[in-house]
Amino acid sequence: MRWITVTQGGNMSFLKPRKDDHPKVHEAYEVMKDGRMDRREFVRVAALLGVSAGAAYAMAGIPSPAWALENSPFPADDPKAKKGGKLRVGMAIQKMEDSATFSWIEMSNQARHIVEYLSMTGPDNITRPMLAESWTPSKDLKTWTFKLRKGVMWHNGEELVADHVVSNVKRWLTPGLGTSNVGLATFGAMRKDSGKKDKKGKAIMVGIENAVEALDKYTVRFNLSKPVLSVPEDCYHYPAAILHPSFKRPLSKNPIGTGPYTLASLEVGKQCILKRVSKMTNGKPFKYWGGAVYLDEIQYYNFSNENQLSALASNQVDAILEFTVEQMALATSLPVNIFPARTARTLCCRMQISKKPFDNHKLRQAVVMAADNAKIKSLVYPKGGDIGQNHHVAPVHPEYFALPDLKQDIAGSKKMLAEAGYPNGIELTIDVGNTNGPWQQTVCEALRDQVKAAGIKLKINVMPSSKYWEVWDTTPFGATAWTHRALGTMVMGLGYRTGVPWNETHYASKEFDDALSDAEATFDVEARRAKMEKVEKLLQDAAVMVLPIYQPVYTAALKNVHGYVMHPTGFHQFNKVWMA
Repeated sequence: MRWITVTQGGNMSFLKPRKDDHPKVHEAYEVMKDGRMDRREFVRVAALLGVSAGAAYAMAGIPSPAWALENSPFPADDPKAKKGGKLRVGMAIQKMEDSATFSWIEMSNQARHIVEYLSMTGPDNITRPMLAESWTPSKDLKTWTFKLRKGVMWHNGEELVADHVVSNVKRWLTPGLGTSNVGLATFGAMRKDSGKKDKKGKAIMVGIENAVEALDKYTVRFNLSKPVLSVPEDCYHYPAAILHPSFKRPLSKNPIGTGPYTLASLEVGKQCILKRVSKMTNGKPFKYWGGAVYLDEIQYYNFSNENQLSALASNQVDAILEFTVEQMALATSLPVNIFPARTARTLCCRMQISKKPFDNHKLRQAVVMAADNAKIKSLVYPKGGDIGQNHHVAPVHPEYFALPDLKQDIAGSKKMLAEAGYPNGIELTIDVGNTNGPWQQTVCEALRDQVKAAGIKLKINVMPSSKYWEVWDTTPFGATAWTHRALGTMVMGLGYRTGVPWNETHYASKEFDDALSDAEATFDVEARRAKMEKVEKLLQDAAVMVLPIYQPVYTAALKNVHGYVMHPTGFHQFNKVWMA
């Protein structure tokens, strides 16, 4: 028996950590028992520190969900499951160039069944080993050792080994690649300033010496410059898929993976067909490491967000990526299963502070002060969702610190506008692409109506979604959709740390970077939440965005589709999905 059962109050049983578990597991266990840590947060932290998810749930004294199997990131096999069938899914079909630079969930969903990750964060927000069999952090959380599963085969007949993982991480650290991975705490802690500048005068960051190393054939070690708790979660960031070392762009022309499917055909804007791998390219049978997989094919067909539910209703597809709250009445009238999720997805109406007139802090403050986030949320999502506070950490994030409610201040906005040099008002234009639904335009229209009272005439430039993604990081004022991340620190690192690829506001603050790094390295969730107050407040005071809503999301599937669930980030992982 690995743990000791401890009964409290005669009703609840806990399993106690063993002596050689990470010291932070013991610390978290005591904090949880003292009532200072939510039990589900304990499960998340213990799993990050190398405890199996099943054991972590047992320590927390709560039932293990289907996603908490030992030694597998996937749900248990349904004894009624049948093999065969083609699952048709409605979703936007996009190009597959380089997973390291993916910027859309849809791109990663197309590739997710071909190429895989060291870890996997499930719908329950718990991260489990995937290509890795286990991980062990050092006491100071600066050194992380991953043991890879043995016998994981690439589609070309080679076995996955530690050197392959090392080559991927080194590529992510290459200057100029432009992967968002480097914005995460883990991979950010593998970089240093080279002392050189690029053509735009930005510091060129390079990998630190010995940032990642292969200790033996199946063991990889990350050596970080600072403590990081979220290493396993960062390894499931969707551009962090592990590619074969022979990879050359585009992935669609050279789709060598370790997953159960391969790419049969791809027509951007039309369809993406994945077929189950039965033989490797050397002619030998392919045995998938992850156990039984049921579907013969996964067929993605191109439908925009607003048309996916209609496609499901007309039986053109069996399942969809998502539908919007405006379509709930239609969805509930259909013979389908509906799956909701509370998320940190949002629309960030952000200003790029390096461009006029948004380089004027008082102008940005005038815009923010004239907005009424609560009214925008109640207009767009009267049921579900959360109100944003213009700093991009959501109530669903475990380290969320609730700053005081924001209040619309038209008089203050007018005063700030005058001090900014615009006493007679100003005309601004915001670009919006409705990239995941027309509700985004509704948000902009509500913002337009609100700021008018302060003397700000806001024009809305509605663009095709594909065009918006061509300008999302260059437009001076744009409404950009951001998807869910498990931690608030992750999205802060990706979007607002100085100089990272996805920093669309061009916000740069050493004080913010240092405060975020401090929070990222803090294990105790209550202590981390306290530190996030400063992080959130710094970003809120910078007035770089109006972020009024965290969006509830919904998906649906026909009733003969089994095992289909809603991941809060919209990730597809259909290993155990089957069709009756």
